[in-house]
Amino acid sequence: MVPLLLVLLLALILFGAGFALKILWWVALVVLVVWLLGFLVRSTNAGGGRGRWYRW
Repeated sequence: MVPLLLVLLLALILFGAGFALKILWWVALVVLVVWLLGFLVRSTNAGGGRGRWYRW
């Protein structure tokens, strides 16, 4: 009974890790899109201030 429970626990852990990694890939993709949009907005807004859309 214990080995069956260990295998089930391992399967749940691996499923959870796979789900979390997939979510992190989507978050990284959203951040990349926001960064690219900011880069495009910055390049079209030449002449105002320091020319950066972010503070750092």
